[in-house]
Amino acid sequence: MPREKADLLVVGAAQVVTVALPPGVPAGPRRGEAMRQVGAIPGGAVAAYRGRIVGVGEEGELRRRVELEPGATVVDAAGGTVLPGLVDPHTHALFAGWRADEFRLRLRGVAYLEILEAGGGILSTVRATRAAPADELARLLEERLRAMLLCGVTTAEVKSGYGLSWPDEHKLLAVIARVAQTQPIEIVPTFLGAHAVPPEYRGNADGYVEHIVRVMLPEVARQGLARFVDVFCDQGVFSLEQTRRILTTARELGLGVRLHADELAPLGGAELAAELGAASADHLLRSRPEGWKRMAEAGVVAVLLPGTALFLGKPYAPARDMIQAGVPVALATDFNPGTCPIASLPLVMGLACVGMGLEPEEVVVAVTANAAWALGRGEDLGSLEEGKQADLVVFGVPGYEHIPYRMGGAPVTWVIKKGKVVVREGQVLALQRG
Repeated sequence: MPREKADLLVVGAAQVVTVALPPGVPAGPRRGEAMRQVGAIPGGAVAAYRGRIVGVGEEGELRRRVELEPGATVVDAAGGTVLPGLVDPHTHALFAGWRADEFRLRLRGVAYLEILEAGGGILSTVRATRAAPADELARLLEERLRAMLLCGVTTAEVKSGYGLSWPDEHKLLAVIARVAQTQPIEIVPTFLGAHAVPPEYRGNADGYVEHIVRVMLPEVARQGLARFVDVFCDQGVFSLEQTRRILTTARELGLGVRLHADELAPLGGAELAAELGAASADHLLRSRPEGWKRMAEAGVVAVLLPGTALFLGKPYAPARDMIQAGVPVALATDFNPGTCPIASLPLVMGLACVGMGLEPEEVVVAVTANAAWALGRGEDLGSLEEGKQADLVVFGVPGYEHIPYRMGGAPVTWVIKKGKVVVREGQVLALQRG
């Protein structure tokens, strides 16, 4: 039997965590008990060829099964733990201007909606982002993605949403497209024009929704600038009916949809996400059992953001109840300048264990397979299986449970994107994607 060709071989691991589907489980995001099955192989190895995985298994067996090409890359994991590249399915990483002053107000007990109504919050970031040149925004985004890469992230969603006018939202989406070509992390772009009502439409949210539907969305679709459309559907922001109108139009234009849902109040965003067949409903701090039931039936992924709950001093989303209700759960950073300046997905894994009561196996699945499904990329990313894209991360720890346990302190030693080493022994090798 001919041996498989390989141009990459990862060996010397204490453990390879495949997150492969258990036998008999249909393709799709993991639910319930399947979220506890990570497919760990002690002494495992991974082989890839031209960016695709061609073999996963015990090292000795895999070495016999593959034939390395001349010049192939052999990575020594040195007793570390190999995981699929991490996927961050909810970030606001493109912005100018931090909000340390607002942090001080929060510490004094001022509520987020009070800050927003006074012209702060998202609107202060909008002012800074509108004023920033595209080159400066690109530099900032590259810098932040580099930090995320060093946390083991190989794919990330990046939202617009700090422009809130078509010229400014277009500027942001163009920057996202540009940066997607200049660094290794694969970016999934999301249009979030409905992040807040801009000052030009103050008191006229319906007028702004009309502008989004009539002007912005058709241009986003025509120019191919985003994979998804998101809406901040919550009390004091966009109503259920406004959200339904925006996302229904987005769907008609061929765009995927997702929601910021039930973060500030139990508005019914989870139920709306199910009604619309959204890829995900995110936040969900105040969501209700009826919403979980509808999400489970519709296959909507719950993207939970424990870093935001921690930073705002709010109760965590009821992750355990959602899992018991059959909802597939993913985790994300929600990295943004106002409500969660945390860019470390491994830290978020630890917070989900401590704050939400999840098990280490569940948080591994939540930042790999389920996060990939939340971005519509589950067929190709999120697990180490033959035929899938060769995105891997090596943590310098002897087992996956050390990653949440060390609360963001587990060192990332290697990162491989599409079969190419992009981080070696904790150092970024190159910023150009192959």
